[in-house]
This record gives sequence, C-alpha cells and structure tokens, in this order.
Amino acid sequence: MILIKALVVILFSGWLSLAHAEQQAPDFVLPSVSDGNVRLSEFYGEVILLNFWATWCGPCRKELPVLDELQKKYQRAGFTVLAVNVDESDIDVPGYLKPFGLSFPVLLDFQHEVVKQYDIRAMPGTVFLSRDGEMKYSHLGYKEGDEDKYEKIIETLLKE
Repeated sequence: MILIKALVVILFSGWLSLAHAEQQAPDFVLPSVSDGNVRLSEFYGEVILLNFWATWCGPCRKELPVLDELQKKYQRAGFTVLAVNVDESDIDVPGYLKPFGLSFPVLLDFQHEVVKQYDIRAMPGTVFLSRDGEMKYSHLGYKEGDEDKYEKIIETLLKE
C-alpha cells in the first residue's frame, strides 16, 4: 500500500526518476532549425537537458524562455539544452521561435521517431542526461516552479 501511494505521488508530481533504471540514451541525428544536422552523442561530455515540445503546447511556450535562462546560466559549467520539436513538417518552427531568441539548438523530429524512442507521452517532456549519455531523470509537463527542480538536477549532474 505504501508503494502504491508513493507511485501515485510521483505520477501526480510529473516526475519519474530513472536513477534505478539508468540506461544509455538512444543516439539520434536530427536536422536543426539553424545548424544542419545534429547528433546527440556529439554533446556527450556535457550534462544534457533534452526537451521535447510542440508549438501547440501552452506549457511548452512558457518553458522555452526558462530553458534558455538555464542554458545561459550553466553553459560554461558544461551544460546544454537540446530542444526537439515534434510538430508536423508544415509548421513554420523557425518563424514560431523568432520572438524567443533561443541560445540552444532546436531540432526537428517531423517523423516522430525520436520522441517515440524516448517514450514521451506528454508535452513538454524533458529527459536529463549525464555527461556519459545515461538517462538520469525525466519530467512530463511544465508548471511555474519546475525550474527550481531542474536546477537541482543540473547542479547534481554537473558534480558527477
């Protein structure tokens, strides 16, 4: 009964810890909105926040500037954000992003292959990777204040 209650709390908080089932993140290559193709494994050696989002997602729109602030704050320490857009190919993602002025790569998963590999079932979906590419934590959704949790995870992973 205690285990069931703990699981319910984890599910309702939007957090799923992968610490007990650490596994290597599936590598992928996706086109970027500005820099040609990007391969995930090129960023190994850095702590990676892999964020799946869509233009139709209200919480995603609120989260993008927060992710940009995290990128700017922790980039010099060896951290990067990779945002993976999962819209259809007829959406003008670069046009949508112009007002944001993001400082991290935005990748396009029009075929939805990568989002399926990571089993993301809600937007936004975020996966934190260690420097060696292991999936450590994931989070579904976004609400104000989640960035505090993100910072704690980032700081922990940067110390590893």
